[in-house]
This record gives sequence, C-alpha cells and structure tokens, in this order.
Amino acid sequence: MNITQKLLRAKEVALYLGIGLSTVWLYAKQGKIKPIKISGRVTVFSIDEINREFGLEYIINNPKQENSH
Repeated sequence: MNITQKLLRAKEVALYLGIGLSTVWLYAKQGKIKPIKISGRVTVFSIDEINREFGLEYIINNPKQENSH
C-alpha cells in the first residue's frame, strides 16, 4: 500500500461514485472494493483502488478532449 494514498470513508465513497451508502457496503462484501479497517469503528477505502475498479483512473488521467474547430 502506498503510504501517501488517499483514503475515503464509506460515506465519501458513496458521494464520489454517486451511489448509496448501502451499495458501498454491498460492493465491499462482494469484494469489488477492499475495506481497510483502521480501528474498531473506522473503515476506509483506497481511492486508487476505487478508480481502478470502476474504470475512473483512465477518465481522470485522460479527460475527453473537445474538437477545436
């Protein structure tokens, strides 16, 4: 794990992906995203892993270029 990676709480993941909080936990249960338990009540998710899993890494790094006519 990269020590400088950005971590998000479940609510932040839901907002980032535009999904419900229960869907975040469903994806974690299904193994689509890996939860990282940092204490008894705190779980976070790697934004890098989320971007890769949902194909957002390419979109973020390669924004669509508009035609310049």
